[in-house]
Amino acid sequence: MYDFMYLFLIFFFYSVLGYIIEVLACFAYTKKFNPSRGYLIGPYIPVFGFGTIIMVNLLDKYKNDFLILFVLSMVICSLVEYLASLLMEKIFKLRWWDYSHESFNVNGRICLKNGLLFGIGGVIIIKYFHPLFNNLLLSLSNNLASSIYLVFSNILNYTLLSMMLPTIFLAVTSIPVLIYVKHNSSKLNLIIDNGIGIPEGDLNRIFERFYR
Repeated sequence: MYDFMYLFLIFFFYSVLGYIIEVLACFAYTKKFNPSRGYLIGPYIPVFGFGTIIMVNLLDKYKNDFLILFVLSMVICSLVEYLASLLMEKIFKLRWWDYSHESFNVNGRICLKNGLLFGIGGVIIIKYFHPLFNNLLLSLSNNLASSIYLVFSNILNYTLLSMMLPTIFLAVTSIPVLIYVKHNSSKLNLIIDNGIGIPEGDLNRIFERFYR
């Protein structure tokens, strides 16, 4: 199996796994099922994939040292989350998450609570889960691995092109978007904009926490 293909399969798998975990976590918090997570259309959140690739390449030698593994997982994942937030804001002029309401946050991009969860998740993945997944990957024949890679990479490429190109175009060309808000008393009645638009079914949920 080629190194790039191997890394891509790890990236894709953990992006999907991260999406599932986040959807379940939000359901536990809000008691509402919301499959719309992250920026891309589809069941994957790339920041989890990138974070895991970094961890499996750097932290495997510490898998028998719980404390070091926990601390380094916490630091690496928090750094990836911070850089992802900063980069996406610079490119798209938007923030996909804001932890300003959480204690011990850094510019609203990361917070201690998430960092601790990242540390625990890193220990579970590096010490217990990834060795099993890695053995499964290495057991695949080159033909089967190549077929899986082609399917998943084409799906991801289509998603990236269909979702990111319109946003990048608007960000680069700096086309202004005017938003008008009509309200009656303290109730929000209508939002009209001349941008790419908000789906009508989502208008009544735009201020709902965790909804994207």
